[in-house]
Amino acid sequence: MGSRFKSFGLVLVGVLAGVLLSLNFSAVAQRDAAKYPLPIDELRSFAEVFGAIKSGYVESVEDKKLITEAINGMLTGLDPHSAYLDQEAFKELQVGTQGEFGGLGIEVGMEDGFVKVVSPIEDTPAFRAGLKPGDLIIKLDDTPVKGMSLNDAVKRMRGKPKTGIRLTIVRKGEAKPFEVTVVRDVIRVQSVKSKMIEPGYGYVRVSQFQELTPENMVKHINVLYKDEPLKGLILDLRNDPGGLLNGAVGISAAFLPAKAVVVTTDGRAEDAKRKYIASPEDYLRGTREDYLRALPAQIKNVPMVVLVNGGSASASEIVAGALQDYKRATIIGTQTFGKGSVQTIMPLGNNTAIKLTTARYYTPNGRSIQAKGITPDIEVEEPGAPTSRVREADLVKHLGNDSDKDKPSAPAEKAKPEASDKLRTSTEEDRKPIELGGPDDFQLKQAMNHLKGLPVIAKADKPDEPAAKKN
Repeated sequence: MGSRFKSFGLVLVGVLAGVLLSLNFSAVAQRDAAKYPLPIDELRSFAEVFGAIKSGYVESVEDKKLITEAINGMLTGLDPHSAYLDQEAFKELQVGTQGEFGGLGIEVGMEDGFVKVVSPIEDTPAFRAGLKPGDLIIKLDDTPVKGMSLNDAVKRMRGKPKTGIRLTIVRKGEAKPFEVTVVRDVIRVQSVKSKMIEPGYGYVRVSQFQELTPENMVKHINVLYKDEPLKGLILDLRNDPGGLLNGAVGISAAFLPAKAVVVTTDGRAEDAKRKYIASPEDYLRGTREDYLRALPAQIKNVPMVVLVNGGSASASEIVAGALQDYKRATIIGTQTFGKGSVQTIMPLGNNTAIKLTTARYYTPNGRSIQAKGITPDIEVEEPGAPTSRVREADLVKHLGNDSDKDKPSAPAEKAKPEASDKLRTSTEEDRKPIELGGPDDFQLKQAMNHLKGLPVIAKADKPDEPAAKKN
């Protein structure tokens, strides 16, 4: 029996090599064939497992399913952000960047076999249901998540609008899991909102970086400037999970000098080594007119605060890091998520694709964002937020920060829990989302204090404690 599997495996090695070269990987495989030869011994082992499953598994399994799962396993084993996108997932990704898609409205990842909420998207069913960054989803209706792939879990969470799904949530600080029913809907994300907080002080919130986000931000800023120049501007990037890189470059360019470096990327491939600057060729896509020309000239010098927290990730960290390095804005809030890696979408045949981590992001001063995030200039805590919020550095198999090459990758240091973090059973009132930009927004009030030259308070429950300033 064993010799039969070995013979079958040896045949499959050749077949598998041919299959790999016949896929869209062929261009890369052929280009790098001499540099990265196929690992024959490992492919032989793979082929023997493939043969064993085909011959001996309790039920018949299609070749397509086995190969697809093998590809998925290769990618998910690399880091939390690389993934195989089947036809449905690839279509959802393409539609989602345009600002409209179906589902619950959460940015998710995988942690210890469970779905982890990176950030709920503002004004979506998940946000209104009270889901928070760091929540672990352990059941979808009555089905345990453990053992599912992320793609399978996401498929179960999608569905027809107006249909409900029951999520079982584990949250740090909670004595036991609790259930939340979320009603699916078509998610139309209004990625930019704005208002005049008081005469002379404007507020712009960016909840996600989509195709038209920078252009929409320009329209909102022009409305704020309609009656009189601003004395101060607050850019709110809290709970912004990121999105398109050109959107981050465009928003940064709105406030930075022309040609200023916004972000650089560095990876193994030559096309992963790039420098993005505040220039139309790096923030415009296609042949659209340069929308930043419509901005008032004063926007380059208006005093600014950028609000961030542990839900600020990826593109929002690029913006915060760039404005911080040029000392163009004061960053206020808490440490950001630390998602400083670049994912490249590589289309395959049959309308599928892979999402592959290909580079790391660096701020203009050369700081790596990965697994560290952006440290605010002034730390101001979110009332009710846990002190041990989950970040990129806590994710299993996270990509390390290459500035710590000689150090083993380790989870970010966590603050010691306070009394408020002890296990307790929360109420429905506790789970209501904080209205960012609302009248009870403590961090926003501190941002206004900073713009006016007034004392900034670190914690809502300690009014006499000044906020910590970072050098």
